[in-house]
Amino acid sequence: MSVFHSLWTLFSYLAPFLFVLGLVVFFHEFGHFLVGRLCGIKVDAFSMGFGPEVAHYTDRHGTRWRLAAFPLGGYVKFHGDASAASNPDFDAAESMPESERAVSFFAQNVWKRAAVVAAGPIANFVLALIIFTGLFYFDGRQVLTPRIDSVIEGGRAAAAGFQKGDLVLSIDGQKIDDFLDMQRIVSASGGLTLHFVVERAGNQVEINATPERKDTKTPLGVNRAGVLGVSAGGGAQNWRRQTYSLPMAALEAGRETWYVVARTGAYLGGLVAGRESTEQLSGPLRIAEVSGEVAKAGIWPLFNLAAILSISIGLLNLLPVPLLDGGHLLYYAFEAARGKALTPRVQEFGFKIGLAFVAALMLVATYNDIVRLTRQWLNLG
Repeated sequence: MSVFHSLWTLFSYLAPFLFVLGLVVFFHEFGHFLVGRLCGIKVDAFSMGFGPEVAHYTDRHGTRWRLAAFPLGGYVKFHGDASAASNPDFDAAESMPESERAVSFFAQNVWKRAAVVAAGPIANFVLALIIFTGLFYFDGRQVLTPRIDSVIEGGRAAAAGFQKGDLVLSIDGQKIDDFLDMQRIVSASGGLTLHFVVERAGNQVEINATPERKDTKTPLGVNRAGVLGVSAGGGAQNWRRQTYSLPMAALEAGRETWYVVARTGAYLGGLVAGRESTEQLSGPLRIAEVSGEVAKAGIWPLFNLAAILSISIGLLNLLPVPLLDGGHLLYYAFEAARGKALTPRVQEFGFKIGLAFVAALMLVATYNDIVRLTRQWLNLG
């Protein structure tokens, strides 16, 4: 019984993880694939996963659709690529017949190559928009009245003059209808002074407050964010369900996508500038754990997680690091400016640097996952 229970527990985490990751990876790679096909480029392989091949199918265009043993990613290999990273095979290019060169990736003009590369991250953002639109249209949104139910003694809100019962109307001129909107603004504004307008006993009161920058726990790990020191009433009378027409759901999806883009971009920028800690990075182990926990709440939260992960992967791939899509786009920008491609030696050197960067990033993220899981097990023991 214990063995069965352990296997079921493993499956309950592994299945949602593979669903979320598979969906995000497929859309990313399909973006590359679709635009490549539209540009007349031959696709040698479309692989879900890495390593030994488990199953395959070859379509009428000669593309080998692969299912590989290690489902932690995927790739599209265009004709003339040296590897799954889409770096050119310079040696093969020299001896390639003209008929094959015409449909190879490296022989296309710089704008076609850039479009194919950019299509992957763009597909990630499109997936997020589709998911968020569906969530808002079919499931609506729970809205919590932005009324202050308690003020933490000694916190920034108490020092600024917030009182129990205050209804937040606006922050820095932005209308507030939902306590979540207030939380998001405060979270992104640690150390910055915000101007609040609240309703108190029928009158409008203006308050300036500076959220404290603190480490807080989130479903995806520890997050360094602004904290004001207030909470809202959780009673049923403070909640309402907001429904959306399809156009309004799409508009709300755009806002939600932009919020995740802005927050993820701010973290990545802070990481480069040294304001953020690498301890917040999570790898596959953490994503698997979160996927399993979120799946317990239902299919809608799991799709929501997929949308957030899709945006994060899209942004990560746009970093100007060789090996990532952003690195390829950087090469193409130099090529467009110079009128000719960078030399094979320079490109190969860049790919080596990019490989080292990506490997280091994965090592740090995996290390964080192992440390956190070890702490959890020790606490349980």
